Amino acid sequence: MSDIHIHVEHLTRVEGHGNIVLNARNGTIEQVQWQVSEAPRFFESFVRGRPWHQLSHITSRICGICSIGHALASLKATEAAFGVAVSEQTAVLRRLALHAENLQSHILHVGYLVAPDLLGVGSVFPLLQSHPDAVRKIVRLHRLANEMSDLLCGRTTHPITLVPGGFSAIPSAKQLKEIRQRLLDAVPVTNDIAQLVLDCAGALPAFARETEFIALVDDDEYALYDGMIGSTDGGRFPVADYASVANEFVVPHSTAKFTRHRRASYMVGALARFNLSAARLRPMARQWAEKFGLRPVCHNPFMNNVAQLVEFVHSLEDSVYWIDYLLKRGLDTAEAPAKFKARAGRGVGAVEVPRGILFHDYTYDHDGTCERANCVIPTNQNHNNINQDLAAFAPTLLQKPEKEIERSLEMLVRAYDPCISCSTHLLTVRFVR
Repeated sequence: MSDIHIHVEHLTRVEGHGNIVLNARNGTIEQVQWQVSEAPRFFESFVRGRPWHQLSHITSRICGICSIGHALASLKATEAAFGVAVSEQTAVLRRLALHAENLQSHILHVGYLVAPDLLGVGSVFPLLQSHPDAVRKIVRLHRLANEMSDLLCGRTTHPITLVPGGFSAIPSAKQLKEIRQRLLDAVPVTNDIAQLVLDCAGALPAFARETEFIALVDDDEYALYDGMIGSTDGGRFPVADYASVANEFVVPHSTAKFTRHRRASYMVGALARFNLSAARLRPMARQWAEKFGLRPVCHNPFMNNVAQLVEFVHSLEDSVYWIDYLLKRGLDTAEAPAKFKARAGRGVGAVEVPRGILFHDYTYDHDGTCERANCVIPTNQNHNNINQDLAAFAPTLLQKPEKEIERSLEMLVRAYDPCISCSTHLLTVRFVR
């Protein structure tokens, strides 16, 4: 068998900077390596010496897609350090804010970045000709998610109404009723997009590699805002013990840290959440999972795309549930953030953002000035698992045409939905003789 040489210098539809190096000689894989070449971004240094009320605004800039989740993880860490308990209304509104972000990010990834792979084109632009109605529906769903983010967080990206202890501004009952109706109106539109993806699901490779999945878990809900750290390998861990789960380490070929827990690597994200909490999905979301044949524990990383779609449906349903709950209990639009005093202490906050479990860890002095910060990003937790998946997947591709090998490797990394501002942005695939 001849050696294979493929060099994809610039891969689109992936966010960040990274390389795949694959050496294959006479049908034998000599090296497979996922390299991250993104420059360090130093956010943990930026917040040192800053007062407590600035941290969520600074760290929300870590990501332009997951800025709501970063703000909430930051707020939860600060509140934990100062012993702040938020109101029930605040906790519900924060859940809605996370749903808005999940809706926003998942439809962006599935609709604009994954759909071209499933339909055999290079970008979303050919779909404007071949599937114009579907593209319009994807844009409609994306716009709804953006406007829901605006309503709850003050603007689409980098929230301004999320503050320590609560909200600086709260939507009116009328505004919540209006967004509720729009969420209901989006259900048939979502079903049409889900059906389109289902019709093309045969394009997802039937690849599986057993791994550990880690996500927030809660006995009462599909955990996004709160819960303990859970693993498909067993066990639950307090959020404050995140470092013993993530176990970050440095590798010479990556500027981003890798992580591992009980196995060589683990996966976070929509598929991890589904594998741990599928029984707590809302009914329509469970129905779509069943239609796709998605059942826990699924070890096919390509099914992360399907899990994102299932979560999109869940976020629609769960948002309506929580809006109804708020309206029934009575919405207090004049509620002020919880009062507290800054003090010396350490706090850890965790939420699930679209790409997986996110940790913020702050230590404050007695004036409420940050002395130390650590942020563990979902994509960083996935780097090691991407590396392990590539090592297992690449040998199955060597008999295929070069373009198909390229496309399959690109699809594998895209399936993880690596995050633009958190870590990976650009992918280079090199098959070296």
